[in-house]
Amino acid sequence: MNREVEFLFDYGSPFSYLASLQIEGFAKRNTVAVTYTPILLGAVLKATGNASPMTVPAKGRYMATELRRWSTRYGVAFKPNPHAFMSNTLRLMRGAVAAQKDGWFALYHPAIYRAIWADAQNLGDDTVLRKVLEKVGVAATELMADIERQEMKDLLRRNTDRAIERGVFGAPTFFVGDEMFWGNDRFDFIEEAVRKLV
Repeated sequence: MNREVEFLFDYGSPFSYLASLQIEGFAKRNTVAVTYTPILLGAVLKATGNASPMTVPAKGRYMATELRRWSTRYGVAFKPNPHAFMSNTLRLMRGAVAAQKDGWFALYHPAIYRAIWADAQNLGDDTVLRKVLEKVGVAATELMADIERQEMKDLLRRNTDRAIERGVFGAPTFFVGDEMFWGNDRFDFIEEAVRKLV
Protein backbone atom coordinates (compact mmCIF):
# COMPACT_ATOMS: atom_id res chain seq x y z
CA MET A 1 0.00 0.00 0.00
CA ASN A 2 1.29 3.48 -0.85
CA ARG A 3 1.84 5.93 1.99
CA GLU A 4 -0.99 8.26 1.11
CA VAL A 5 -3.63 10.35 2.86
CA GLU A 6 -6.71 11.42 0.95
CA PHE A 7 -8.18 14.76 2.04
CA LEU A 8 -11.83 15.43 1.14
CA PHE A 9 -12.79 19.08 1.53
CA ASP A 10 -15.17 21.90 0.70
CA TYR A 11 -14.10 25.55 0.77
CA GLY A 12 -17.24 26.40 2.73
CA SER A 13 -16.01 24.35 5.70
CA PRO A 14 -13.86 26.40 8.10
CA PHE A 15 -12.56 23.25 9.74
CA SER A 16 -11.42 22.04 6.31
CA TYR A 17 -9.52 25.33 6.02
CA LEU A 18 -7.77 24.66 9.32
CA ALA A 19 -6.99 21.08 8.29
CA SER A 20 -5.66 22.23 4.93
CA LEU A 21 -3.14 24.47 6.65
CA GLN A 22 -1.84 21.52 8.67
CA ILE A 23 -1.83 18.67 6.19
CA GLU A 24 1.26 19.60 4.15
CA GLY A 25 3.41 19.76 7.28
CA PHE A 26 1.88 16.52 8.46
CA ALA A 27 2.69 14.88 5.11
CA LYS A 28 6.33 16.00 5.25
CA ARG A 29 6.79 14.81 8.84
CA ASN A 30 5.33 11.42 8.01
CA THR A 31 6.65 11.03 4.45
CA VAL A 32 3.22 10.58 2.92
CA ALA A 33 1.58 11.91 -0.22
CA VAL A 34 -1.66 13.88 -0.02
CA THR A 35 -4.46 13.40 -2.52
CA TYR A 36 -6.90 16.32 -2.50
CA THR A 37 -10.50 15.43 -3.33
CA PRO A 38 -12.94 18.33 -3.77
CA ILE A 39 -16.50 17.44 -2.76
CA LEU A 40 -19.73 19.38 -2.49
CA LEU A 41 -20.47 19.41 1.23
CA GLY A 42 -24.07 20.56 0.81
CA ALA A 43 -24.86 17.48 -1.29
CA VAL A 44 -23.13 15.22 1.24
CA LEU A 45 -25.12 16.72 4.11
CA LYS A 46 -28.39 16.35 2.22
CA ALA A 47 -27.70 12.75 1.18
CA THR A 48 -26.71 11.67 4.70
CA GLY A 49 -29.39 13.56 6.64
CA ASN A 50 -26.70 15.69 8.26
CA ALA A 51 -26.84 19.47 8.67
CA SER A 52 -24.49 22.37 9.18
CA PRO A 53 -23.79 23.20 12.84
CA MET A 54 -24.96 26.71 12.01
CA THR A 55 -28.54 25.42 11.74
CA VAL A 56 -28.51 24.81 15.52
CA PRO A 57 -28.00 28.17 17.30
CA ALA A 58 -26.24 26.79 20.38
CA LYS A 59 -24.01 24.59 18.23
CA GLY A 60 -23.25 27.51 15.92
CA ARG A 61 -22.14 29.66 18.86
CA TYR A 62 -19.94 26.87 20.16
CA MET A 63 -18.47 26.30 16.71
CA ALA A 64 -17.39 29.96 16.62
CA THR A 65 -15.56 29.41 19.92
CA GLU A 66 -13.91 26.25 18.63
CA LEU A 67 -12.74 27.99 15.47
CA ARG A 68 -11.09 30.71 17.56
CA ARG A 69 -9.44 28.06 19.74
CA TRP A 70 -8.09 26.05 16.81
CA SER A 71 -6.87 29.04 14.82
CA THR A 72 -5.05 30.29 17.93
CA ARG A 73 -3.52 26.87 18.55
CA TYR A 74 -2.34 26.62 14.95
CA GLY A 75 -1.23 30.25 14.88
CA VAL A 76 -3.16 31.00 11.68
CA ALA A 77 -5.34 33.88 10.50
CA PHE A 78 -9.07 33.33 10.72
CA LYS A 79 -12.06 35.59 10.04
CA PRO A 80 -15.68 34.47 9.75
CA ASN A 81 -16.90 35.10 6.21
CA PRO A 82 -20.26 36.95 6.17
CA HIS A 83 -20.94 36.85 2.42
CA ALA A 84 -23.95 35.10 0.88
CA PHE A 85 -21.88 32.85 -1.43
CA MET A 86 -20.88 30.83 1.62
CA SER A 87 -24.23 29.05 1.53
CA ASN A 88 -23.32 27.59 -1.88
CA THR A 89 -19.67 26.95 -2.82
CA LEU A 90 -20.56 25.00 -5.96
CA ARG A 91 -18.61 27.22 -8.39
CA LEU A 92 -15.52 27.30 -6.18
CA MET A 93 -15.56 23.52 -5.82
CA ARG A 94 -15.93 23.10 -9.58
CA GLY A 95 -13.02 25.52 -9.78
CA ALA A 96 -10.95 23.18 -7.62
CA VAL A 97 -11.69 20.28 -9.96
CA ALA A 98 -10.85 22.45 -12.98
CA ALA A 99 -7.64 23.67 -11.30
CA GLN A 100 -6.59 20.05 -10.72
CA LYS A 101 -7.32 19.19 -14.34
CA ASP A 102 -5.51 22.27 -15.67
CA GLY A 103 -2.46 22.10 -13.36
CA TRP A 104 -3.20 25.19 -11.23
CA PHE A 105 -4.38 23.49 -8.06
CA ALA A 106 -1.23 24.24 -6.05
CA LEU A 107 -1.91 27.95 -6.66
CA TYR A 108 -5.71 27.89 -6.60
CA HIS A 109 -6.28 25.89 -3.42
CA PRO A 110 -4.38 27.99 -0.85
CA ALA A 111 -5.48 31.24 -2.52
CA ILE A 112 -9.17 30.34 -2.27
CA TYR A 113 -8.91 29.22 1.35
CA ARG A 114 -6.95 32.33 2.29
CA ALA A 115 -9.40 34.65 0.54
CA ILE A 116 -12.39 33.05 2.27
CA TRP A 117 -11.19 32.35 5.81
CA ALA A 118 -8.24 34.69 6.40
CA ASP A 119 -9.37 37.73 4.37
CA ALA A 120 -13.18 37.20 4.43
CA GLN A 121 -13.50 38.20 0.77
CA ASN A 122 -16.67 37.88 -1.28
CA LEU A 123 -15.76 35.19 -3.81
CA GLY A 124 -19.33 35.20 -5.07
CA ASP A 125 -18.33 38.37 -6.93
CA ASP A 126 -16.53 37.37 -10.15
CA THR A 127 -14.43 40.54 -10.09
CA VAL A 128 -13.10 39.67 -6.64
CA LEU A 129 -12.53 36.04 -7.62
CA ARG A 130 -10.67 37.08 -10.75
CA LYS A 131 -8.35 39.34 -8.74
CA VAL A 132 -7.62 36.56 -6.25
CA LEU A 133 -6.73 34.15 -9.04
CA GLU A 134 -4.66 36.61 -11.06
CA LYS A 135 -2.70 37.65 -7.96
CA VAL A 136 -1.33 34.10 -7.56
CA GLY A 137 -0.71 33.51 -11.26
CA VAL A 138 -3.79 31.48 -12.25
CA ALA A 139 -5.16 32.18 -15.73
CA ALA A 140 -8.46 33.47 -14.38
CA THR A 141 -10.35 33.80 -17.67
CA GLU A 142 -9.54 30.23 -18.67
CA LEU A 143 -10.28 28.73 -15.27
CA MET A 144 -13.54 30.63 -14.84
CA ALA A 145 -14.65 29.36 -18.25
CA ASP A 146 -13.68 25.80 -17.29
CA ILE A 147 -15.86 26.03 -14.17
CA GLU A 148 -18.91 26.08 -16.45
CA ARG A 149 -17.84 23.05 -18.52
CA GLN A 150 -19.92 19.90 -18.14
CA GLU A 151 -16.77 17.83 -17.58
CA MET A 152 -15.99 19.74 -14.37
CA LYS A 153 -19.57 19.47 -13.16
CA ASP A 154 -19.48 15.73 -13.75
CA LEU A 155 -16.12 15.28 -12.02
CA LEU A 156 -17.28 17.11 -8.90
CA ARG A 157 -20.51 15.11 -8.88
CA ARG A 158 -18.55 11.85 -9.14
CA ASN A 159 -16.24 12.87 -6.29
CA THR A 160 -19.25 13.70 -4.14
CA ASP A 161 -21.22 10.56 -4.99
CA ARG A 162 -18.16 8.40 -4.32
CA ALA A 163 -17.62 10.13 -0.97
CA ILE A 164 -21.20 9.37 0.06
CA GLU A 165 -20.79 5.74 -1.00
CA ARG A 166 -17.72 5.49 1.22
CA GLY A 167 -19.58 6.78 4.28
CA VAL A 168 -18.53 10.44 4.26
CA PHE A 169 -20.99 12.67 6.11
CA GLY A 170 -19.03 15.91 6.59
CA ALA A 171 -15.78 17.77 5.98
CA PRO A 172 -12.91 17.59 6.46
CA THR A 173 -12.72 13.84 5.97
CA PHE A 174 -9.53 11.84 5.51
CA PHE A 175 -8.86 8.33 4.30
CA VAL A 176 -5.81 6.19 4.93
CA GLY A 177 -6.57 3.17 2.78
CA ASP A 178 -10.16 2.30 3.63
CA GLU A 179 -10.01 3.79 7.13
CA MET A 180 -11.95 7.05 7.49
CA PHE A 181 -11.27 9.96 9.83
CA TRP A 182 -13.49 13.02 10.26
CA GLY A 183 -12.48 16.39 11.66
CA ASN A 184 -9.46 18.67 11.78
CA ASP A 185 -8.60 17.24 15.21
CA ARG A 186 -7.91 13.69 13.99
CA PHE A 187 -4.29 14.04 12.88
CA ASP A 188 -2.99 11.93 15.79
CA PHE A 189 -5.19 9.04 14.68
CA ILE A 190 -4.27 9.58 11.04
CA GLU A 191 -0.60 9.46 11.98
CA GLU A 192 -1.12 6.14 13.78
CA ALA A 193 -2.80 4.73 10.67
CA VAL A 194 -0.05 6.01 8.40
CA ARG A 195 2.66 4.39 10.52
CA LYS A 196 1.06 1.01 9.87
CA LEU A 197 1.50 1.42 6.11
CA VAL A 198 4.36 -0.42 4.44
